[in-house]
Amino acid sequence: MNADVLVIGASPAGLMAARNASSGGADVILLDKKSEIGTSTHPANTFFKSMIDKTGEEVDQSYVIKKLNGAHIISPSGNYVSVKSTGFFIDRSKFDTYYAEQVRNTGVEIRTDVEAYNVIKSGDFFVVSTSQGTFRTKIVIVADGIKSYIARLLGLNPVKYPDDIAWAMEAEIESDGIGKPDMFEYYLGSVAPGWKSTYSPCGGNRATLGVYVRRHGRDVSEFFNNWIESFKKSKGMNDLKILDKKTGGDPIACIPDEIVSDGIMVVGGAAGQSGIGYGMRAGQIAGDIAAEALSKNDVSKNVLSQYRKIWNKEFRTEYHLGRIALETLRKMNDDEIDDMMKSFEGNDLSFISGNPLNQAMQIGMYLLRNNPKSLLSYRALLRNR
Repeated sequence: MNADVLVIGASPAGLMAARNASSGGADVILLDKKSEIGTSTHPANTFFKSMIDKTGEEVDQSYVIKKLNGAHIISPSGNYVSVKSTGFFIDRSKFDTYYAEQVRNTGVEIRTDVEAYNVIKSGDFFVVSTSQGTFRTKIVIVADGIKSYIARLLGLNPVKYPDDIAWAMEAEIESDGIGKPDMFEYYLGSVAPGWKSTYSPCGGNRATLGVYVRRHGRDVSEFFNNWIESFKKSKGMNDLKILDKKTGGDPIACIPDEIVSDGIMVVGGAAGQSGIGYGMRAGQIAGDIAAEALSKNDVSKNVLSQYRKIWNKEFRTEYHLGRIALETLRKMNDDEIDDMMKSFEGNDLSFISGNPLNQAMQIGMYLLRNNPKSLLSYRALLRNR
């Protein structure tokens, strides 16, 4: 046996799964197809502190580029609501490297430049075929991101609504003072159907612009190009310099489905678990359960399903409410979104606080009290579910 636990993918979820399983006494190998940890090309490089708080991890300043005070959520006509919540723009390479070092310190063997091709059950263990030979293990934790096919090879459908992945394109841009504001800006409507376009200041003359689009295919370059021009016009800019582009996907409304089987757990983007912090927490849970199952010498689905039970308790309601909200948004036109946002004009919104789920619930109750017509589409959506 090469390892008790083999983690496929050094995503934030995979790193946490490997660290926690090893800390619990398991012999762990972590495989990643990148040549080096810390060379991520994924556009995920921001998070809110409330999301990281769920992991119990401290935000380390070594990877923080800029601290922000919250986000402006902006309608097509420019109406907006400001949500105060401490957020961070991070150096994703330094973030991954920071946690990879923690993983190594627990005794995990990290092997990079290794791509997993197949996983076969053989008696009481799995045989994992890779670009650098085969590995035998008792437990496989799949954490190789939203484009993963390993879980499907194992007979699982880990994402309930795969067609609802928000495909993304993001660019690092440069322009005088573009990085100075202290709030993220999220734009709703036809500029990025089904989710959002983003402006994330990262200090000085740097920022990122991105689009996250649902139900319009993987190539969102047309939406991105339109967003660049719209942003320049809204900010009165003649030009800006695009330094780099990244693409990826966000399973924000996809809902985890089959994420556990005998000897198998799926975490992070591969499981439809959106967000850096939430993926990390799922990895922590999976790693803890893996170590516990090995101590009992029982890696059956019945024992490993404790991972799903804990995840459901902590996140199920939030994810399902999020899907309802985004499906409603996807079915609203720009005028309807504008009408909804007008409900907030001239009102004190200092009452909106807490984590994103609590904020969403508070905003929803506010709309029900002040503009019930703006929620008719919610009722229609619920009738069609």
